[in-house]
Amino acid sequence: MEIVRPQNLAGVFDALELSPDALLLAGGTDSMVLVNAGALRPDNVISLRNVKELKIWDGGFIGAGVTYARLEHSDVAALAELSRTVGSPQIRAVGTLGGNLGTASPAGDALPFLAAVDAAVELVSGSGSRVMAWDEFLTGPKKNALEPGELILGAHLPDVVPERTAFAKIGVRQAMVISIASVCVTRDRAGITTVAMGAVGPTVLRARGAEEMISGEAAPSEAALDEFQRLVSEEARPITDHRSTEEYRRMAVGVLARRALERCLA
Repeated sequence: MEIVRPQNLAGVFDALELSPDALLLAGGTDSMVLVNAGALRPDNVISLRNVKELKIWDGGFIGAGVTYARLEHSDVAALAELSRTVGSPQIRAVGTLGGNLGTASPAGDALPFLAAVDAAVELVSGSGSRVMAWDEFLTGPKKNALEPGELILGAHLPDVVPERTAFAKIGVRQAMVISIASVCVTRDRAGITTVAMGAVGPTVLRARGAEEMISGEAAPSEAALDEFQRLVSEEARPITDHRSTEEYRRMAVGVLARRALERCLA
């Protein structure tokens, strides 16, 4: 196995020109699981860990190589909260936002946040770059719009992220766990609310009906919160698998969304 360690994007594309089928490796928290299981045997690896352009984080842009250990210190509550739930400290030290986008797992902890704030994903290749809305980039379970020769540069957040944001997830234990269900809720000063759900559909989902209903409530009553919870559960599209049942996921995501909204309202 040959490993190349470029320091910048130009070096990455030079390496890709020589080895188009090389594995692009950032934190490796997903890829190395496959390698250890014998399901992945790359002949060539291009390490992205030292690529300076992927490490940029200026508030409105989060580079694909920014680790969860750095994102734990974000001023955006939901972004910091979700980052603290990702694996162990060792995983957070190497795991990256770009890894979540590249893997495109419905249970990716960063994806509900990106969906809730309507982030855009920037892709770059040797011939240029393109920017896609999050729901154009994430196309299905573990599927995205990345084309051969492209890599994920990072995510663009909107100019204004709502001041009140919250993230919540549930799993088979309290820490170092893959989500059974997760949510990110945002609410701005005008009451406009967004709700994104993870691990309860083929990809991350927005609960549009619940958003519309609760955004019209300046000071939501218990009855309004009940209806919000019901609508979130109704809009989920969960399945039964080895981690949970469809019924439990549907119930859990509604409860999580209500609790996250209550934190935003506090």
